[in-house]
Amino acid sequence: MQPLASRLRLRARQLGLSNAEVARRASLETRRYGHYTADRRNPDFATLKRIARVLQTSPNWLLGFCASDEINPKRADLLARFSDSLDGMDMEDLEILLVQVEAVLSAKYCNRPK
Repeated sequence: MQPLASRLRLRARQLGLSNAEVARRASLETRRYGHYTADRRNPDFATLKRIARVLQTSPNWLLGFCASDEINPKRADLLARFSDSLDGMDMEDLEILLVQVEAVLSAKYCNRPK
């Protein structure tokens, strides 16, 4: 079984949500969402992001790229909002933003006292 199907079921159970409710909140047909939880199909990335937002986690966690103790709803929401914002940017804006992000990371991690 893929991590996605089992993690979809696990996270929904943790939040007390039925498949139908997760599907409704993610603007999906219940049957379609059922295919994901039964490991018969995989969602595209845009759909995965919507599902992750409903389940208050990240696409990475749902796909099994991080441990179960790394669920962080606030971080997942911020990353989803950030990702959604990137969709509306042109190449020049993305390049400027990347330089800014790299500068923040450089200042944060390169200027630490040793």
